[in-house]
Parts: sequence; C-alpha cells; structure tokens
Amino acid sequence: MAGVSITNLTQPIPKGLGSSFIKVAKEVLPGWDLSLVFVGPTKARALNVQLRGKDYIPNVLSYVVGEKSGEIIICPSEAAKQVSSFQLPLSSFLLLLFIHGALHIKG
Repeated sequence: MAGVSITNLTQPIPKGLGSSFIKVAKEVLPGWDLSLVFVGPTKARALNVQLRGKDYIPNVLSYVVGEKSGEIIICPSEAAKQVSSFQLPLSSFLLLLFIHGALHIKG
C-alpha cells in the first residue's frame, strides 16, 4: 500500500503540512511508500556523515530504501536558518525541501 508516514523527532512543525506532503508524494512518486522524518541538527549531521560522508548539518536528505520505497529526512532547525534567503514562510520552505527530496528519490 503506497503512502506517506510522518515522524517528528524534533520541534513542532507548522500545522496542515501533512496533507500537502501526501499530495506531493502522490504526484511525484505515485505508488511509492515514503517515510518523512523530521530530526534535530545532531541527528541530521550524524546521518549525513553515515549516508554521504559529509560532515555538516543538511536541511534535507533523501534516499531509496527499496523497490518503490524511500525516506526523506528534514532538519527543521537548519531550514529555519536558511528560510530568509528564500523569502518564503517556513511551512512553504519545508514543503519545498520535501519536493526536492522526492525528486532526488525519483532520479
């Protein structure tokens, strides 16, 4: 069964984004199971080192887990530091990061 599971391991996320993430996932990766995880900076950095060998805090990471299955990891605190450069509300920037991650998974 295709869908999106959302896990928040960090600060509160703006309300109403869940349905937007699901809509994007259905459009960009139809039939896929996606896991979206919000993490803090320590976990984001550790995953970036583990998955990519890069030692910095990323705003988003994404990767394929299996056939039609992927994971997108977003660090909201890092996104909050960068959002002013994009002149967007944080909720829109988080959605943009999700789209970016989904497109990486799509290839």
